[in-house]
Amino acid sequence: MDATPQPTPMPLADPSWRGHIRATLKLGLPLIAAHLGQQAITVTDTLMLGRLGAEPLAAGVLGTSLFFVAFIACSGFAHAVMPMAATSEGEGDVRGVRRSVRMGLWIVTAVAALLMPILWQTEALLLLAGQDPGLSSLAQDYVRIAQWTLFPALWIMVLRSYLSALERAAIVMWAMFCGVLLNILLNWMFIFGNLGAPALGIKGAAVATLGTALITLFPLVLYVRRVEALKKYRIFVRLWRGDAAALREVLRLGAPISGTFLAEVGLFVMASLMLGWLGTVALAAHGIALQVISVLFMIPLGLSSAATVRVGRALGRKDAVGLRRAAITVMAMGLSFATASAVLLWVMPRPLIQMFLGQEEPDAAEILTTGAGLLAVAAVFQLVDTLQVMSVALLRGLKDTRWPMWIAVASYWGLGVPSAYLLGFVLDLGGKGVWGGLAVGLTAAGILLTWRFSRREALQLVRF
Repeated sequence: MDATPQPTPMPLADPSWRGHIRATLKLGLPLIAAHLGQQAITVTDTLMLGRLGAEPLAAGVLGTSLFFVAFIACSGFAHAVMPMAATSEGEGDVRGVRRSVRMGLWIVTAVAALLMPILWQTEALLLLAGQDPGLSSLAQDYVRIAQWTLFPALWIMVLRSYLSALERAAIVMWAMFCGVLLNILLNWMFIFGNLGAPALGIKGAAVATLGTALITLFPLVLYVRRVEALKKYRIFVRLWRGDAAALREVLRLGAPISGTFLAEVGLFVMASLMLGWLGTVALAAHGIALQVISVLFMIPLGLSSAATVRVGRALGRKDAVGLRRAAITVMAMGLSFATASAVLLWVMPRPLIQMFLGQEEPDAAEILTTGAGLLAVAAVFQLVDTLQVMSVALLRGLKDTRWPMWIAVASYWGLGVPSAYLLGFVLDLGGKGVWGGLAVGLTAAGILLTWRFSRREALQLVRF
């Protein structure tokens, strides 16, 4: 049997509003930086593929969209580790932390293995979706290499959830920053054929992504194994030993989280497919605009991870006041940034798009105009997108994942996708109409999820 200390609730160091702000920033800033680092890897691929031309860029959009769907299908189980570990840590339950992390590693590995044969058929899947044959073939070249990234990337996600729950996110930040620099180097080498490496084009971007994930995982594993304060959790000791109760709990929480992620990501993937129907230029502009808003979204996304941890630990302490203050603090921070980013997108969309275009790109002017129009629409939904990601993270901290999934499905697929098609093609608004549909879905989700968290006590999501 495990020699594990008995659970002892962990008191909050400073319960004041100032203490909550400091604690949120202490945890949130490294998580924001880690999310920015992760996104920077994708942005680097987009920037460098953009130098090859509109066709490789558009194919990269399709390939990364499909890969990202698979990644999201697995990552919900990694995210489930965060509230489980945070609540156990709040209770002082070392064994509970260990059980959730181990079973999280088990599940993401198994689900990734199941998805590999599907990703191998990327070209066939894209052709069924009505995409251009040439772009579909190029996208398959990318995915057949990038798909192996699932395994190290998902282990990174689980360890990030674990370290975040213990409020030790700084190591994740530094690992991701190093990963960004490495990805830039590997992209430069393998896309363009520098330093003696072969010039692989779009395949080179996939090689760089895989190499970056493998190397980034190493310092996280080393940190978990070697840091004295973490040795009591014994994460990798007898990793092969199963735990049926923890396995079921990760599955119970993780499957709806993956469902929620898939509903939202699926909305954006459908938008990519619809833009693909409009042509290569529209799809390339969509891909660039998506990268711009994704970078900005990393700030509220990082804060939302902090929200899950802060609420989860308050739940473990049975601290109703601390839970409420933690939620208000992180929501105020997120919405403040969303307002600033909306102004940025509205005021200077063209310079943001221009960063991703090569000087010799023949379609640059058309891509620039189309992308700037999409960012103008994106400025409108910054607040509601932040509202939904914060609210769903707060609910996740309460281990409430099933109803948020159904809200997401109804909002994104019941309203968002039909609205995108209606506005984009029936009303003939093109790309702006498709992105208007995104705004409809995100608005519905933001309102419903925020209402659910505000009614947490009446809905018996919190029982102290």
